Amino acid sequence: MIGSLRGEVLERTVTGEVLVEVAGVGYRVHVPTRVLGEYRPGHAVFTHVSHYVREETTTLYGFPSRDERDVFEVLIGSTGVGPKLALAILSSFGPDELRRTLHDDDTDALTTVPGVGKKTAQRLLLELKSRLAGSDVDLTAIASSGSRAGGSAPGSASGAGTAGPTAGGTVRAEVRQALANLGYAPEEIRALMAQVAEGSDQSAPAMLRDALRLAAVGR
Repeated sequence: MIGSLRGEVLERTVTGEVLVEVAGVGYRVHVPTRVLGEYRPGHAVFTHVSHYVREETTTLYGFPSRDERDVFEVLIGSTGVGPKLALAILSSFGPDELRRTLHDDDTDALTTVPGVGKKTAQRLLLELKSRLAGSDVDLTAIASSGSRAGGSAPGSASGAGTAGPTAGGTVRAEVRQALANLGYAPEEIRALMAQVAEGSDQSAPAMLRDALRLAAVGR
């Protein structure tokens, strides 16, 4: 069973297949497209490998970190998730981002992965939340309201939104909800949250202001 490869990348495709030569032998390895930039032709590479064997098919899946490989193997051990879907999920989310998405019960974010519908997303949340525990997400609270067309963001000078405690919420979950209340689509919210800096002392209003600033720059 192959657990890792160290060699030179000879080729790569836009779909996420790389050819890694080790001691004169070329291994075809499938990697998440999100990390494809780390597998550059002509460069040395070390990749953690999940060696998938099914009947007469043997496929290698490569990952830049052991954590990512472990998450992949947890995913393929889940009901209805094969290696292609698991790789698609990791092409959209890094391990920490996936844990955060599960922690936030964010089915909308999961449904942005090709092949994941609402029911599959809900099942993944139920099945994976405890198995992929360990996200370091800060807990806080805000209450938010408003509309994208004419309302004001929570914490703005107009005071349309009022910060306050909400039991069991998280900073990122509350900011996602605030953005949804302001009329942003799930895809826009996910893109904004992926860019927002996260510090240990980052408050929900501050994170929301950062997200809205990024949204304004992107227009």
